[in-house]
Amino acid sequence: MQLTFKSLAEDHVGSVWKQVFDHGWPGWREWYMRRGAEAYPPLDVCRRHVRRFMPGYEKIWDQLVDRAGGDEDAARFLSFWDPPRYLVNCSQAVLNDAHGPMLVRNYDLDPMLNEGTLLKTKWRNRLVMGMVEGMAGLSDGMNDAGLAISLTFGGRAVTRKGFGIPMILRYVLESCRDVKDALSALREIPSHMSYNVTILDKGGNTATVMLAPDRPLIVAQANWATNHQLGVEWPRHGRLSKTLERGEYLDKLVQRPGLDANTLADEFLRPPLNTRGYDEGFGTVFTAVYRPLDGVVYLGWADGDFHKWSFDDFPRRELSVSYSEHGSKAVAADHTSSITQAALRLQAMRYRNQLETHDHWSNLNPVMLPTEQTGEHQ
Repeated sequence: MQLTFKSLAEDHVGSVWKQVFDHGWPGWREWYMRRGAEAYPPLDVCRRHVRRFMPGYEKIWDQLVDRAGGDEDAARFLSFWDPPRYLVNCSQAVLNDAHGPMLVRNYDLDPMLNEGTLLKTKWRNRLVMGMVEGMAGLSDGMNDAGLAISLTFGGRAVTRKGFGIPMILRYVLESCRDVKDALSALREIPSHMSYNVTILDKGGNTATVMLAPDRPLIVAQANWATNHQLGVEWPRHGRLSKTLERGEYLDKLVQRPGLDANTLADEFLRPPLNTRGYDEGFGTVFTAVYRPLDGVVYLGWADGDFHKWSFDDFPRRELSVSYSEHGSKAVAADHTSSITQAALRLQAMRYRNQLETHDHWSNLNPVMLPTEQTGEHQ
């Protein structure tokens, strides 16, 4: 299994982002339209919520929709309002060492479902770079004010009306300077599912925030997060993801005397934090390390090979990454495989949409579990 990673940069929404859209939309559309167009809110409802909860972002949304050709389904998707359920695993932690604060995270999913794009933009007044999720959203990232942010799934099946988490992370980085700003924003924006969001600023301030659609935001004391909040609240997911095992390992790790950044990052490259269940639909797709003081991000894989980008030096690169039961390894990009990868991505989306039973649990499909209430979608 191989995935091509790209680094792209563009100040304003333009031709580069259109490449991101053209790459991502066929697969995302397959997933998004599973419920049927009638299940989604009208565009004026999406606009009202973007305007209410994300001041200043409406103009960017309009620009994205325009570049996407004005497609109404794409417009609803890009608002991220009231999306289907979407689950990832992931582990993340923060550390302050002699070189300043650091956020490290593993993104765990089927590699074929990831967009494999590190994107640097200046859509509003801030430079932002991060890993693309949902074409316009982010799974993790950092801005030029020195604020870094990352998500993990919170391990709960409940859903309510709200925004998809990739949009929330994008908005925080576009709008906030530090952890205090980010906490204020996160308290105001409804999340449609439960997620753990770790935030760190260049002053070393940090917070791990438990977002949920049905209870108030909780700021945790831990400087790490896996895939549970107040204990395991979705037992099946807890067993599959091994969230408690990873959490216990991280808790001991971050308390280790003399722990430095290199040691912490290396731990994210091997089990139990680095997972290899690619054939089962979940494995570590990439490891990201953010250094807010330096404005630097590193992307790495299980072979220990890290690649560096910064706000001041952001080279355009393509890397092919191979995945197996032995881990992941980056090699020179294989341009001949791009068409094959596009077909495999669409196939993976279709496959996940067919997994509609509790016994064949899916990380993508909005499945109604027989013993767990997922809330109302009106």
